[in-house]
Amino acid sequence: MKEDVAKYVSHCLTCQQVKIEHQRASGLLQPLDIPIWKWDDISMDFVTGLPKTFRKNDAIWVIVDRLSKSAHFLPIQQGHSLSIS
Repeated sequence: MKEDVAKYVSHCLTCQQVKIEHQRASGLLQPLDIPIWKWDDISMDFVTGLPKTFRKNDAIWVIVDRLSKSAHFLPIQQGHSLSIS
């Protein structure tokens, strides 16, 4: 079975493209400081490509507090822009 797997992987285009040797090195990583207060430092990301809901939302805006790891998940429309006053 080991030989079969090795043969399959060696002929698989996707397997060859994602091999670790084809990826750039990540560079010098720097540790992030630990925040002192909740919601003082946040991380954000978007989950896109979801099917539309009845309110026409098709993405999720994810906001995570780096100290407590608590998260907010906000349904949004892809391409929705936020204006900050």
